[in-house]
Amino acid sequence: MSDERKLTLYRNGSVYSAADPFASAMLVDGGTVAWIGSEQAATSIADDRMTIVDLDGALVAPGFVDSHVHVGDTGTALASVDLTRVRSAAELLDGVKRGSRDLPPDAVLRGFGWDEATWNDPALPDAAEVGRAAGGRRAILERVDAHSALVSPAVLEAAGIGAAAGTDGARVVGDALYAALEATRPVDDDEIVAAHSRALSHAASRGYVALVEQASPRLAGLRDLQLLLGRDPADGPEVFAYWGQAVGTAEEARSVLDGLGVPVRGLAGDLNIDGSIGSRTARLSEDYADAPGSRGRAFLGASEIAAHLAAVSEIGVQGGFHVIGDAGLQLALEGLRRAADQVGTAAVRAAGHRLEHVEMASDADAAALAEYGVTVSAQPLFDATWGGPGGLYEKRLGARHAGMNPFLRFSSAGVPLAFGSDSPVCAQSPWASVRACLTHSDPAQRISARAAFLGHTRAGWRAVKHPNPLMGQLVPGAPASFAVWRADELMVQVADERVQAWSTDPRARTPLLPALDTESLPECLETVHEGRLLFRSEQFPVE
Repeated sequence: MSDERKLTLYRNGSVYSAADPFASAMLVDGGTVAWIGSEQAATSIADDRMTIVDLDGALVAPGFVDSHVHVGDTGTALASVDLTRVRSAAELLDGVKRGSRDLPPDAVLRGFGWDEATWNDPALPDAAEVGRAAGGRRAILERVDAHSALVSPAVLEAAGIGAAAGTDGARVVGDALYAALEATRPVDDDEIVAAHSRALSHAASRGYVALVEQASPRLAGLRDLQLLLGRDPADGPEVFAYWGQAVGTAEEARSVLDGLGVPVRGLAGDLNIDGSIGSRTARLSEDYADAPGSRGRAFLGASEIAAHLAAVSEIGVQGGFHVIGDAGLQLALEGLRRAADQVGTAAVRAAGHRLEHVEMASDADAAALAEYGVTVSAQPLFDATWGGPGGLYEKRLGARHAGMNPFLRFSSAGVPLAFGSDSPVCAQSPWASVRACLTHSDPAQRISARAAFLGHTRAGWRAVKHPNPLMGQLVPGAPASFAVWRADELMVQVADERVQAWSTDPRARTPLLPALDTESLPECLETVHEGRLLFRSEQFPVE
């Protein structure tokens, strides 16, 4: 929205607002929501000072927050060889060959998204085969979960990992994966900035007004973070960031934060306690069902976790970790207990720590997380992609896959939930993510569309401890941060039909959301953050 558009009246549609569940119009004054009301009232206040936007039945709703994203990696993946649809090693190599045709000999060939769990024959190509398909170039092909990759001999040589631990043919995991990523990481500032721009534009076109970057020394690195947070803040969705570096004392925590050169919300995010289910690196309490003798790995112990949490709690900033497996979560909980013993439970709660993913948690685990005031930053599309009968989780975990991603368990225990995509691991498709909560593969863990929507909007702002309590809402006085959607139908959707029957009664005054059981998901027409236009579809002309 340009400076000339001081007053903008959106009318003839629907507005998702707790202030008026039946609102059909909204007035924006600069960067603030000035008024919300009916179409009849909009007619009475409209004048020639305003830009009038005819919604033509479209929905205006608070903009989405992606609570777990890798901006640079997303931008890189958008320009990489797409391997999400390959179903065999042969198809993967063919894709690499096609992707290498127009690349200079010294360029890095990047691919993303393969998943051998979907192949009839899960055998992977070796490094020599990857190298031949890439024409001898450095090639790195990240698995869909980004916790392992296939690499060419040129990468093994450049990374200095050879046949070191963590390699299995062309596949690298753990320290070898990080070395391979370091050897193929973009180093030119212009290339890094271009990747950021692609990702930010992509997110805006999908209704996101804010992204929470999960940075660390072992992923995209400090220069990537500095360029991302040092850009013009008017360029795309707002970006918050965490830095995943472990510390042992409050003094070290202050030193790390001061040394970054850019502001972050805390020392948290992808500071890994363990890995992923798909790559069999998530730390489990029992063997993987399809890999007897393997229980994944832990990158940090309870003492290190406790020291980190005590240090950041002492200085009042957020800490947290990436944790997926049940044994990994036990390490996190033990770390929380020890930190509370050291600095006090009140200090731990006040810091507002967060854990990313937390896919396996019992009732007792959820209660403990609630006790320490920990937010769970989860990814609903994990269940939609890998949950359910015959899915990856069942293959890897057997009967233990039931009850994973326990959204209702967390909600019932009072654990704050914030939702994200983990892009590029999963697509930035916020309505698909809301639908995944509503249609969870385990009916006992389903939550309503409204609860899921709040987890994708208002909860995201609270999880980063944003000082404005009105962020993520459309009420008078709130920041004008919203998206406009064309949807087939608006309705109330919950897991329990008895509740839905009451909620659809006008007396319940429940705001309506797009129906998500239709053939097509809502289409983003416009995205605005604090009055700034981030995206407008060609299908939504505004005079």
